[in-house]
Amino acid sequence: FVILGFSHRPGMKVIFFILFLCVYITTVLGNLIILLVINMDPVLHIPMYFFLRNLSFLEICYTSVTLHRVLVNLLSSDTSISFAGCAAQMYFFLFFGATECCLLAAMAYDRYRAICNPLHYMDIMNKKVCMQLTASSWIRGNLVALGHTTFTFSLPFCGSNVINHFFCEIQPVLMLVCGDTYWNELQIILAAAFVILMPFLLILVSYSLIISSILKIRSAKGRYKAFSTCFSHLMVVTLFYGTAVFIYIRPKSSYSLDVDKVLSLFYSVVTPILNPVIYSLRNREVKGALFKM
Repeated sequence: FVILGFSHRPGMKVIFFILFLCVYITTVLGNLIILLVINMDPVLHIPMYFFLRNLSFLEICYTSVTLHRVLVNLLSSDTSISFAGCAAQMYFFLFFGATECCLLAAMAYDRYRAICNPLHYMDIMNKKVCMQLTASSWIRGNLVALGHTTFTFSLPFCGSNVINHFFCEIQPVLMLVCGDTYWNELQIILAAAFVILMPFLLILVSYSLIISSILKIRSAKGRYKAFSTCFSHLMVVTLFYGTAVFIYIRPKSSYSLDVDKVLSLFYSVVTPILNPVIYSLRNREVKGALFKM
């Protein structure tokens, strides 16, 4: 395959390279700092930060899958990618993306327990439960990615081999398939409903219970303190799910390559770089540990 990327703007290649390189370095460093801070400070060895540590590691992997290839293509005149290389990129992108969906739901459940059952929080969210929730997120992400990638690359490709995107995203690759892709599109929508909507519904249920508990708190200071513990997670969920739902849960007839390039940039590049900022600026414990380090 040939990845079109940003080749339609050859005069902007150097600017794009510098911009994406800065974004990539900032994303990796920001999430790496959060990982180090949580590992080094014993105060942060609680369930909430166990999930945050996994999320930061995920964001580093998630960004690396797409941006490293974008940077290489911007420097080279040859933007081709092998069949196996394209399949591998799609698999890992879907793997990390689906895992993040499930992990965000686990984090919402953690916040629900912390606010609605504060006295029993550490007993309920013990190390074993946290490990099970995290492991199930990674396993589900792997199964979804494996299924999507296997189905897509078992189809016949002919004619054009140009992927009008900056990486091997599933929808642009399906547009190069010979024959009817109805069942693949249906599979994408069903899998997206399973991976995106189900965790999202769990998040909505968790937050409806959280809001109900917060409203029962009499003091305004208590309500603010309770809500502030959820605000960072709520912002990340909104950013990630807002674009992911629009990308995957719709038919190919409403697909726009230019619009989806921008949206893909948003959830694969912008969201990972914002996560460390959101969690560090809104979190007193993380800021305190960062200053100590």
